[in-house]
Amino acid sequence: MNRKIDTHELRKGMYVCELDRPWVGTPFLFQGFEIRSDDEIETLRSLCQYVYITDIPPRTATPRPRTAAPAPPSAADPATATHANLLSAALRNPTAPPRYHDLVTLEEEVAAAREIESNTRELIYSIMDDVRLGHSLDAMRAKKAVGGMVESVVRNPDALVWLTQLKNRDAYTALHSLRVCILALTFGRHLDLSTEELNLLGTGALLHDIGKLRISPEILNKPARLTDEEYAIMKSHVPIGVGILDDTRGIPAPAIAVARFHHERYSGAGYINGITGDQIGLFGLIGAIVDAYDAITSDRAYHDGLSAYDALKKLYDSRGKDFHPGLVEQFIQCMGIYPIGSIVELNTGSVGVVITVNRDRRLRPKVVVVLDENKRPHPVAPVLDLSHTGPDSGGTIIEIRQVLPAGAFKISANSYLPLAKV
Repeated sequence: MNRKIDTHELRKGMYVCELDRPWVGTPFLFQGFEIRSDDEIETLRSLCQYVYITDIPPRTATPRPRTAAPAPPSAADPATATHANLLSAALRNPTAPPRYHDLVTLEEEVAAAREIESNTRELIYSIMDDVRLGHSLDAMRAKKAVGGMVESVVRNPDALVWLTQLKNRDAYTALHSLRVCILALTFGRHLDLSTEELNLLGTGALLHDIGKLRISPEILNKPARLTDEEYAIMKSHVPIGVGILDDTRGIPAPAIAVARFHHERYSGAGYINGITGDQIGLFGLIGAIVDAYDAITSDRAYHDGLSAYDALKKLYDSRGKDFHPGLVEQFIQCMGIYPIGSIVELNTGSVGVVITVNRDRRLRPKVVVVLDENKRPHPVAPVLDLSHTGPDSGGTIIEIRQVLPAGAFKISANSYLPLAKV
């Protein structure tokens, strides 16, 4: 039963199911959520006089186990049946302690992340040449590169996530796979996958689009709508890629599942097999989310990319139809309500760029202030850690007022990339 209460009565652990105002325009991307932090209580009090809570939250009434529950075999692929068992473990009990904690700061991880990204970028171009010439893939080299990324993500994922912001419209096909790998590993870390599972997931993500190298660039980069014949050719990159990976010695079946299922959709509307729901398996479900997220945040021949914030809202709107609803919500938590690279306006009127997420206090990331309260370039561009920032001179607690569109005030988030200063 839903109960109406004053926001000053809110406590952690309560499940908010309705606000006294529309959800649109609030920082909350979930229409119904469990209060887990003082920040969320503060935000609700600043926005609402009252809210409705329920004693039986839809997804958290029964604690989710941290160990895999038995799952029915998938008719599509035996390897997927084995890995589908990870799904219930991935959607973990939110009160259970996480497997990973940041071991170093973003600044401490920068140098290693840059070297890992550079080496993996070279590997991708080498793989592309091998596939185009009909040569075998160097599976050992690919797995070694993924291993380095896993180690970096376990230490602190923010440095590699920042590198996903460096996008080139003309190099989309090549670097999309690198970004998808980084996003998949970051998401897998958030889901508490073991390092062995992260290596399998990362290998599959790095090679998930390998079949596109056999598709004509004219079709891949066509700015107009594809014809039915062209779309059929485009879809063939999935079985082509799976065939290449199946023929490559040393690529495990769970890793190939990312390539096999990343275009399947939760409702069954995807391709190539049209399978539904949990039958897709955890790696396929993760692959679908991170592949779509990078695609819609990237400038392509036929569209300009959305901001990370808008992309997360788009994924949320597609939950249950295109993507696993629970995993979409987990992905939003992983990336942060204010994702890295977001341009935000503070309640002081200043404008800044989010440079790190706060995994404990999601509404209080670290922000580099680009424009002052009068929207003039800030002379020193200070960095504010909103989790430790006290009241300003007027007694106001500094917080984010709103997310601005990508490119607002002609700000390029990449110009404030911490990695560029190393």
